[in-house]
Amino acid sequence: ITMHILLLTDGISPFVTGGMQRHSANLAKYFTLQGVKVTLAHCVDYDSDLPNENEVNQALFPNSSSKLEAVKSLHFPKKGKLIGHYVRNSHQYSKQLYELFDFSIYDFVYAKGFCGWYYMEQKKKGVKLPPIGVKFHGYEMYQELSTLPQLLKAYLLRRPTKWNNVNADYVFSYGGKITDLIVNSFNLSKDKIIEFPSGIDNDWVRETELSPFKKPIKFVFVGRNEVRKGVNELKEAINNLINEVDFEFHFIGPISTSEKILNPSVFYYGELNSKKDIISILDKSDVLVCPSHSEGMPNVILEGMARGLAVLATDVGAVELIVDNTNGIIIQPLKQVDLEGAIKGFSIMNPEDLDRLKLNSLEKVKNQYLWTKLASATLKRISAVLED
Repeated sequence: ITMHILLLTDGISPFVTGGMQRHSANLAKYFTLQGVKVTLAHCVDYDSDLPNENEVNQALFPNSSSKLEAVKSLHFPKKGKLIGHYVRNSHQYSKQLYELFDFSIYDFVYAKGFCGWYYMEQKKKGVKLPPIGVKFHGYEMYQELSTLPQLLKAYLLRRPTKWNNVNADYVFSYGGKITDLIVNSFNLSKDKIIEFPSGIDNDWVRETELSPFKKPIKFVFVGRNEVRKGVNELKEAINNLINEVDFEFHFIGPISTSEKILNPSVFYYGELNSKKDIISILDKSDVLVCPSHSEGMPNVILEGMARGLAVLATDVGAVELIVDNTNGIIIQPLKQVDLEGAIKGFSIMNPEDLDRLKLNSLEKVKNQYLWTKLASATLKRISAVLED
């Protein structure tokens, strides 16, 4: 009998941008390609057009006759002005999702973030429903926080996040420090946790041979301009080293003119939504830099590795699973001296050693982090818990 999974999400790419949304799109795509029936619920911003079912299938399966079992597209509730509106809207959205479906036809519910909140409230009241697994991404609200706005946001999110994890039948984790955080913060037993690392879409993987390193060494940062991403520390490091170290720095992401470093060795491309454009910049780079204060398992690191880049990253979330001394340098977050030391270390590295790190990144992705392999392994775990 073919398994039927209901996938409740807070958006999928390309209709909503972000790492979580890319992960949700890949779940829907690769579970389907593994022969599972997938019914997808997703949302777009309140003032965006709703894509129809055909548009969603075209986005997920552009060169294939495969398609989802069914698609439900919704608007996420309109933003409020009062503090805590995101939490309230998330609960409202979870109620809208619950009221859409006849749950008797599904074997398992996979809920992203708060999407299963109302569902679990009904389950606690005694409504007979299929098992539900919950997936929060980085649990940033429980990680390193350095500013008052971050602390306030974390305070508002911690209680509902804990409730959703404690009341789920299963909790999905990237592994590494994320599993430790889930166990310690929510007092959950490990047999309730299904470890499922993030993966990379097969068409990200570089097929052509890596070119030998040529000076100057080229670093690239891909991400939003926000405190948690470590942009401030990276900017300070570049300013401190720019007259001392021979390097180039390339930034992909929305960084305002006032915050740009005006130097011919620093390049800004703005926010790029074209995979082809991003890949063209990655392929000219040597080292992907991810100096975040907190993370889950960043897609951007896997994307860089898939193009054959070495990695400079902070030891947060599940980063330790994908970055070590075989393919990069891993440092502690919020340690300015360590960040600058790692940049210097890469810049004076023997070219053969750097080429080896880059090749190891590519091989690690091919061997361990392709979505085809991860989806298959995860479906086996879900099948196993359904048989228990």
